[in-house]
Amino acid sequence: MIALRNLRKSYETAEGRLEVLRGVNLDLGAGDRVALMGESGSGKSTLLHLVAGLDRTDSGEITIGGRDISKLNDRERAAYRRTKVGLVFQQFNLVPSLDVAANIAFHAKLAGRHDREWENELVERLGIGTLLTRYPEQLSIGQQQRVAIGRTLAARPGLVLADEPTGNLDEANGDAVLELMLSLSKGSGSTLLLVTHSQRLADRLDRQVHLRFGKIE
Repeated sequence: MIALRNLRKSYETAEGRLEVLRGVNLDLGAGDRVALMGESGSGKSTLLHLVAGLDRTDSGEITIGGRDISKLNDRERAAYRRTKVGLVFQQFNLVPSLDVAANIAFHAKLAGRHDREWENELVERLGIGTLLTRYPEQLSIGQQQRVAIGRTLAARPGLVLADEPTGNLDEANGDAVLELMLSLSKGSGSTLLLVTHSQRLADRLDRQVHLRFGKIE
């Protein structure tokens, strides 16, 4: 499903040009559940942003479903993010003017895949049924994270990109959320690429890849 070929990405800094990715190569198949690991600053989040179409590579190819997304224009990239990818990042990006119920349904409706029954199941499994009429500012950090995960999974994306999705949760809630993400991936055949620092969580995925000095080891 996903083929990354010789991805390179750098940024200009006050000290000069910083190379973050230095020729990344990686293959992921449909239904693969992969942990992306590495030290802070190794380029994990940058790699996820490139695959999500949120940033552009300096060079290299990102082929997903036979389509090189690195060649898409802005409109095509927006459509790709709306219909093909589910994003769970550390910044929750909940819509402050919408209550929890509307936030959860938001992405699924944009993608044309709103399913009330699946949404209700997510709400129950995430333990947020009592929060549906609240607004993001009325939620704790952990509650916001669970709502953000529910919003992502509600659209049943073919590719889920998650950057430390359990980082703001306690161990019990983190395990429950990861189990939900793994269950969705297995049941729908979606691919999961998950950034984590936790070896315990990484061991629950199908395989692990390590990013070091801008390359996959």
